[in-house]
Amino acid sequence: MEQFLEALERITTGGTALDPEVVTEILSQKAAARPLRALTPREHEVLEMMAQWLANGAVAELLVITERAVSKHIRGVFDKLGLPPEGGNVHRRVLAVLAYLGNNTPETSA
Repeated sequence: MEQFLEALERITTGGTALDPEVVTEILSQKAAARPLRALTPREHEVLEMMAQWLANGAVAELLVITERAVSKHIRGVFDKLGLPPEGGNVHRRVLAVLAYLGNNTPETSA
């Protein structure tokens, strides 16, 4: 009750009050978006095309680069997103696309 009254006092005097859980969620979303900011413009293009489920050959054709270059950009994406090597039940391409889709909202793409 004391915290509520303090928050109410701050608001009535022109201040603000935020729930600590809301602040934590906002900060964690911003932290999750940081690896995407580390991508080069070309890596971001390749990741966007991966999110459209295009194969490496199709990406290469659309970007007018070699498939080898596409593979290099994809490795860069995986490294910058900190995705683990292939193995077990984890597929890095799917994880990269999920990171892209999860952070490609109006709030985080600015």
